[in-house]
Amino acid sequence: MHRFLLVFLLTTVSILMQAQSEGPKQFVTEHQDNFGRYTAIGTETFMPDAEGRPEAVIWSVSYLRKDVDQAENRPVMFVFNGGPGSASVWLHMGLFGPQLASVASAANEDDGAAPFAIVENPYSLLDLVDLVFIDPVGTGYSRVVNKGKESNYWGLNEDAASIATFIRMWITQNKRWNAPKFIAGESFGTTRAAGVVRALHQGGQDMALNGLVLISQALDYTGSTPEADNLIAFLTYLPTMAATAWYHDKAGKDLTLNDFVEEARSFTYDEYAPALLRGNTLSEESKNHIAQRLAYFTGLDKAYILRSDLRVTATRFRKELLRNQGLTIGGLDSRYTLEEYDQTAATPTHSDAASAAISSAYTAALHTHFANNLAIEMDLPYLTSNRSIYPKWNWRPVSAKQSWEPAYVNVAPQLSWAMRANQRLQVMVANGYYDLVTPFFDAEYTFQRHGILPDRVEMQYYEGGHMMYTQHDELKQLAADIRTFLTRCLAQ
Repeated sequence: MHRFLLVFLLTTVSILMQAQSEGPKQFVTEHQDNFGRYTAIGTETFMPDAEGRPEAVIWSVSYLRKDVDQAENRPVMFVFNGGPGSASVWLHMGLFGPQLASVASAANEDDGAAPFAIVENPYSLLDLVDLVFIDPVGTGYSRVVNKGKESNYWGLNEDAASIATFIRMWITQNKRWNAPKFIAGESFGTTRAAGVVRALHQGGQDMALNGLVLISQALDYTGSTPEADNLIAFLTYLPTMAATAWYHDKAGKDLTLNDFVEEARSFTYDEYAPALLRGNTLSEESKNHIAQRLAYFTGLDKAYILRSDLRVTATRFRKELLRNQGLTIGGLDSRYTLEEYDQTAATPTHSDAASAAISSAYTAALHTHFANNLAIEMDLPYLTSNRSIYPKWNWRPVSAKQSWEPAYVNVAPQLSWAMRANQRLQVMVANGYYDLVTPFFDAEYTFQRHGILPDRVEMQYYEGGHMMYTQHDELKQLAADIRTFLTRCLAQ
């Protein structure tokens, strides 16, 4: 018995050592759709340490058109999601990939359990650009190997540097140095995108991008951190609260969404911001007036707003708006609701209502697509999200040798720098009206400052949440807007 166990252990060690010494895994399949013939490549890319030895693996899936002339000049777009700790599954199976997970467009039901609906993507961009979906280290199948350290990848600067390195490697291997290049990122993926676009200009291998697609941008976290002591966030979240109250028939009933949102913008600029700046010097008469106006926009009780000292955080709003119905609204998409067990809590106590309503469908759709269409067989789990990353994340914007006093993350100046270094760089920003994580008014607040060049920025708005493409009409519009944006960039 002991001899059998020893043989088993030795065999297992031998297999593991052999696996580590093998080259990266790659899965290649050929496909045909309404947009033409293409090759799909799911592959591992070894990331080298200073001595050139593999210390990490980055997993990616590339879709490359075949029936084209001069493939080396074909435009390519690199795509990733956020987190930090999220794989590219959401943009892969929700917007850009050849197949999509289909969930309730009206946000009126949960995804339930298998089988889930998986449909062909009628809005594919593959006729226009090749697509490369990237999973940062610690997500998907990407991981550290050998003597690699997570700390070399799990940080604001470290993450941007590793993705920039991957992009250069992919471009070199596929002979695309003279091809137009784009990045599409979502949420923290937009934070990453700003760092990557600058990093690509550095390191002795200057690479200029043609355009950035920023979905639910998060460049300056001041306006997307709804904490009690963060004055700016009370302003940036209010128009989204108004849109949410409008959606749930709690406010603005006689107005269109656009008109009500515009009214909320004006109130925020002209009345709410000055009132908050006055703090406890605000007169009782003015305080009551502002409370009444906040009640009008948010659908909350005026007495509750007064008890909150005119400052209702987004998390409290999510719990309070539909409290009398026993429902908590989502943060990623405030159209979604969830009946939580604790009906007396001041803030949500369950997982996000929107995330709970779609995550199983997206995870199943990706695995089904990998297995049935791309013939991908890996002997490790694909992590759509990795919650162990965030607590270990290094948010320092400077090296450990430099002093730094903690502050809100802000990579907007990096985008500003890149737009000046590359005068052809164009930016599209996609915003969801019902996004209570990265509110659309924060995007406006961010892009109105930091030296960002407004003549090369395009703002778009959708009646959806953080992942506005889960709403079917908005998916169609978003895909069309991105197509128009890319076409304009390519025509320059």
